[in-house]
Amino acid sequence: MPQEATKQAHLPTRALGANGPLVSQLALGTMTFGAETGETEAFGQLDLFVERGGTLIDTADVYGAGASEAIIGRWSRQRGGMDDLIVATKARFAPPAGSRGGSRRAIRRCLDASLNRLQVDAVDLYFIHGWDRHTQIEETLATLGDLVAAGRIHNIGWSNLTGWQLQKIVSAARAGGYPLPVAVQPQYNLLERGVEIEVLPCCLDEAIALTPWSPLGGGWLTGKYGAQARPTGATRLGEDPDRGVEAYDRRNTERTYAILDVVRAVAERYGRPPAHVAIAWLLARPGVATVLLGARTVAQLADNLAAADLVLEAADLQALTEASAPGLPSYPYAFVQDWSGLEVWKTLGT
Repeated sequence: MPQEATKQAHLPTRALGANGPLVSQLALGTMTFGAETGETEAFGQLDLFVERGGTLIDTADVYGAGASEAIIGRWSRQRGGMDDLIVATKARFAPPAGSRGGSRRAIRRCLDASLNRLQVDAVDLYFIHGWDRHTQIEETLATLGDLVAAGRIHNIGWSNLTGWQLQKIVSAARAGGYPLPVAVQPQYNLLERGVEIEVLPCCLDEAIALTPWSPLGGGWLTGKYGAQARPTGATRLGEDPDRGVEAYDRRNTERTYAILDVVRAVAERYGRPPAHVAIAWLLARPGVATVLLGARTVAQLADNLAAADLVLEAADLQALTEASAPGLPSYPYAFVQDWSGLEVWKTLGT
């Protein structure tokens, strides 16, 4: 029988890939800090997250134009440091003038600025926020290797990649003796499963963890948006219906509502909100180590952290996977599906 909700579940941990640290299976994403979430509310989220056993705090130099890192740094100083936590930040999209995003100059200067804002001597996990076609990958990897050797970063990762880009990073790292990424951070949820075609199989083959962002599809998987009216009010899409990958017109489709119907049905069986089901499905996917929860308020974060103890039965996981299967492009993916031997491909549909 489906399990009942438990109050204030303590977050279990998982390893980041083959060589990375142990992290809580739910992580705190802080993109809202300094932009949609003020400092007092942000401090409240950080306090709650740690109280519930959370250990991975994820930020970036571009979140709030640096304000997110600065808020975390001030909170850290107030509590006496973050030695008991894993802190991740990113570089790529806010390079100093005259630098490329993945260049030696840009990475070093961006890291200096991030460490200063975070008020730490080293960052536990440093993501390159996206591919930089203007910089040779060997330059980026060599720079990261030097920073690891200097003790200024402990592990590396990448965000927002294609499969061939990730494999090129891994191959170049092995050839040059540079650090291998322990994690990849893609968009991944029931509405967006594109990473399963190339990125996820590469991660599984190379023992690289996934740390997905947007587990609720920008709020769509909470069920708060409908087909009858464009959203309004104090929500991300209410304030900006054209916002990014979760834009209203982009996701206001029959497929979205068909998936939501199954999410709601499963949620009703467990006596949980739809958001818990979406998070639990993602945590059950192969290769996923931790899921980033981003919230505007302490109340929203508390609601989502309560998903930690939900384990879906196999039949419910299968129903959600089948309802959200995007299908494979006919060639070459569907053509070679039967030869691949990759279990994850079988869930994509044909």
